[in-house]
Amino acid sequence: MTITQRFLDSIWDFSVRPVTEKEIGLVRNCLIDYAACTTLGASLLKEENESYLNTFGNSAGNISVVGSHVRTNVLCAGMLNGINSHMIELDDGHRYAMLHLGAPVFSAMLAVAQDQKLGADQFVRGVLVGYEATVRLATAVQPGHKLKGYHATGTCGTIGTALGLATAMGLPKECWNTVISAAATDAAGLLQVIDDGSELKPYNVGRAVTAAINAAYMGRTGLKGPSDVLGGGRGFFKTMAAEVKEDYLLNGFMPDYAIERIYRKPYAACRHCHSAIEAALNIRRDHTPSPEEIDRILVDTYGLAVKGHEHTVVQGAGSAKMSIPYAVASALLFGKVNYQQYEPDCLEDERLDALMKKVEVREDKDLSVLVPAKRVAIVTVNAGEDSYCDQVDYPLGEPENPMSQEMLEEKFYSLMSAAGTGREQAEEILSRIYDLERSLGELLSLL
Repeated sequence: MTITQRFLDSIWDFSVRPVTEKEIGLVRNCLIDYAACTTLGASLLKEENESYLNTFGNSAGNISVVGSHVRTNVLCAGMLNGINSHMIELDDGHRYAMLHLGAPVFSAMLAVAQDQKLGADQFVRGVLVGYEATVRLATAVQPGHKLKGYHATGTCGTIGTALGLATAMGLPKECWNTVISAAATDAAGLLQVIDDGSELKPYNVGRAVTAAINAAYMGRTGLKGPSDVLGGGRGFFKTMAAEVKEDYLLNGFMPDYAIERIYRKPYAACRHCHSAIEAALNIRRDHTPSPEEIDRILVDTYGLAVKGHEHTVVQGAGSAKMSIPYAVASALLFGKVNYQQYEPDCLEDERLDALMKKVEVREDKDLSVLVPAKRVAIVTVNAGEDSYCDQVDYPLGEPENPMSQEMLEEKFYSLMSAAGTGREQAEEILSRIYDLERSLGELLSLL
């Protein structure tokens, strides 16, 4: 039996497991986070969304773009939802898989739920499978996949999301090989798009969504795929992975669901920045060193957090969100690293720029060997004769240090308000999400 078939068998078995109230609650919370991030992203990219729709969205359709009053066809809605969901870098992820999950999975699932008139049970089960398949596949190939230059949200996210859609749409098992074959063929996403001030990182998410939708719909055609698109001599693993950890691929983190082990983001930066951000915030809270008195800031962390994240010259918001020096300087200067700290006023702040130049990011090989179990950062701030140090092993939002329900709702209302959504409407959306099993249709009309 091929590795592809074994993977599909394991995900199929997962897909038919009973869904408990606990899992439904996990899906609800992920949707709360997704809805807020995507709504704000849509408001910040309103002109860009309109430009895209003017070219590709003219065909008739009634699928909503989250956070706007626009309706279009399923592919355009999926693309824009994907881009908008990842715009502010506050969407959820998984540290073992090294990718974002809610952005591709919910962006596709919400569009297809409207297009195919899915019920809440189908929606919830599809989301659970989307998270599970994506995490298993990505964890099996990381970190080699990342080191080859691939953005797993775009690659593994395409495949996992497509299998989630196949589940939600009720495709029979004999169609799944076509789905995974089409998805693996379309799987793409380069980390190069985070470099040189590029603003196209969210495109990897949008493209993953449209590719996943296409793959799921292709599954209904009956066209035959290869027998081993993952493990074949010219397949996904051969071309895009340095090694494959079969146990993760076939078993994941069972008995836990993958969705139980995600992180949520309290800070609007790449997750590799978060341990350093939190350590800097702790130093500011406990010692409040004056930025003008700071001589040097050292960030000792794991290797994967250094390359691509150590730059002290930023070229726009996209570049700043990837920079540990920028994030640490913002934490020390402002006491927060929200999406507002990546807007022009802060990007052009000479005080932040001067402080950022004092930050040095270094690899500590002892910390590198702890990855992915821990993503540690040790921040040391030297100010005159004083030196302050703090270490963070699990930043806020990790399963070992989770955000509370109150924190999640506070984040939801904060982002919705920033997007211009009134409190009453935000409360209505949140109420429908909490009542997801009975209110999916009403929720889809509100988003």
